Amino acid sequence: MNLSLTLLTFFPLAGVLVLFFIPSDRKNALRWTTLITTLITFGISLWALTMFNASNPDLQLVEKYNWITVAGWNIQYHLGVDGLSILLVLLTAFLTPISILSTWTAVEERVKDFMVFFLLLEVGMMGVFLAQDLFLFYIFWEFTLVPMYFIIGIWGGPRRIYAAIKFFLYTMAGSILMLLAILWLGVNGKTFSVPDLILQGGIPANIQWWLFLAFTAAFAIKVPMWPLHSWLPDAHVEAPTAGSVILAGVLLKLGTYGFVRFNLPLFPEAAVYAAPWIALFATIGIIYGAAVSYAQADVKKLVAYSSVSHLGFVMLGLFALNPEGIAGAILQMINHGISTGALFLLVGMIYEQTHTRELKVYGGLWKITPVFGTVMLIVALSSMGLPGLNGFVGEFTILLGAWGAGQNGVFYWGGVWFAAISALGVIMAAVYILYMFQKMFLGPQGEIVDDVKKHRHGIRDLNWREIATVVPLLILIFWIGLYPAPFFDLMAPAVDKLVGMLPIP
Repeated sequence: MNLSLTLLTFFPLAGVLVLFFIPSDRKNALRWTTLITTLITFGISLWALTMFNASNPDLQLVEKYNWITVAGWNIQYHLGVDGLSILLVLLTAFLTPISILSTWTAVEERVKDFMVFFLLLEVGMMGVFLAQDLFLFYIFWEFTLVPMYFIIGIWGGPRRIYAAIKFFLYTMAGSILMLLAILWLGVNGKTFSVPDLILQGGIPANIQWWLFLAFTAAFAIKVPMWPLHSWLPDAHVEAPTAGSVILAGVLLKLGTYGFVRFNLPLFPEAAVYAAPWIALFATIGIIYGAAVSYAQADVKKLVAYSSVSHLGFVMLGLFALNPEGIAGAILQMINHGISTGALFLLVGMIYEQTHTRELKVYGGLWKITPVFGTVMLIVALSSMGLPGLNGFVGEFTILLGAWGAGQNGVFYWGGVWFAAISALGVIMAAVYILYMFQKMFLGPQGEIVDDVKKHRHGIRDLNWREIATVVPLLILIFWIGLYPAPFFDLMAPAVDKLVGMLPIP
């Protein structure tokens, strides 16, 4: 009996249990316990990877047990992983200890509570990526709201309560519609098992459309797609650094993953019909997110709006409905988690010293912090899609997919136009990223340098803990950029199987 996925999902609860027995004033013990727990969880994810057969397109390491039986309905505890989810599981396990490491000096109040909420959040995120029963998926999906709400609302910035409530209400509103669609599927299909529902098929096209829209409401808000994005900048700006890293790196991917796991295979006719419309909104989001990013005076808000643009690329690739687009989109989910997560880490590190994120007060930091400047330059270039770094691979593959969707008729408005306009978003990303870097690191020293020297000890470069936090991200930035084949190989059979389910014209 293989319980590797159960262990992977719920092992963080062991850390929560240990934390309860550690006094609240022993802050370092609380931090080390949480870090070790998340590192062991990452080790379990690598163990699961060793048992994963990349050539098998089906669900693997499956755990399936009867859970709740009521009036003939059988709700199951059903976990499984395939090429569509394995990289996202690994990303979650990888980013969580990095996020914890970033809190070492950033979180000083109620450390025990923070660590408990973060471990609970990891449980919820893992559950979403592994659950194969709609009822179980919905429980994990809603559960992630609670710890993130408290992480923003307790440890966030001055407007943290507003941001936390806005985040909660937006996500909950979409989730209610998804719940109604899940109930319809369960009642009419006599099962909540996703693989069983896919095998049954046969949902009338007109019903598919309404179910597709209900699921889309929940997932589009979580992505977030334009114009449902307005909760995201507030949540990012007010969240503590670790919260921003995990929000950008993993929580936003719950929405894009939902489209891959549920909308495409469960409602294939509706997905094909909606593809050009989703692509249109995604393309608008790419341009809008890039344009608004350039206008920001707060560096954290600039990075937050850039997520709207980057995830527009992901949605464009998913609804190209071809292997290139979907594989590129899944890889870009990983790339965004790495690059934008690293940007939030670096912004948090300088904020700890200066207590401001206003671009206008920075300048000339490269002379004072050459290591920090070098790391920021690499991450910035990866975020804007420089060839040789991770962002380029995903965006280029997505653009290939968008072009191909015009050739096979999925984007009947013309895939070449979607590809061309989206490519303009890459150029715009270079503009706002380089603008941010120039304002912070080049030119004469800004007023913040003298202000920090006057009131404190001066601005220092990265220390060894901070370097250890960002080095794993830098390794992946170069690895994916220079040799992405292993990542594409993990997902290729499952992506081909998914595309084969779609009634492409």
